[in-house]
Amino acid sequence: MEFLTYHRDRPGSLPLRDDMLETHWSYMDGFAQQMIARGPTLTEDRELPTGSVHILDLPDPAAARAFAFDEPTYQAGVYRDVLLRRWRNLLGRTMWEFPGGREGDDRFLVLGLGEGEPADLTVPANRDDLVAYGPLLSDDATAWLGTAAILRAPGPAAARAVLTADRYASIEVHPWHPGGRPS
Repeated sequence: MEFLTYHRDRPGSLPLRDDMLETHWSYMDGFAQQMIARGPTLTEDRELPTGSVHILDLPDPAAARAFAFDEPTYQAGVYRDVLLRRWRNLLGRTMWEFPGGREGDDRFLVLGLGEGEPADLTVPANRDDLVAYGPLLSDDATAWLGTAAILRAPGPAAARAVLTADRYASIEVHPWHPGGRPS
């Protein structure tokens, strides 16, 4: 079962986040085999982190909750809240298999929070610009709750356009960078 977690930073928590970076990475090392994508969201100028995205394959919703809420920087108070949703990997690949590689500042997390009938359930034509793409689902995967994409785009408006705007209660666009330990 695949899950998306998005931990949003608490205002003023950057010093604590920085102090705990190695602890965070060590925790994530324990999930390396399950990772589909990971990385921080950033301010518009891409200078500071605003959150942390992890998409991974775990046995069940209880394991996903444990992953999200046992995370050491969450426990220490770095994050103000956590979005945790079942997710389906429509690309069938990980971020490490993304044809665009790990470099480049033109990547975004797009979260469309659903409303009504499911939308955007097929992979868009720009597949080679997609790092990750799939629906957000209820724990039992019976209800569509939205769509999440990580993609390469020339700007926030182009990133937002990957989703059908009038099919969502809201769409968030966040600059994103591939995460993990530096090579």
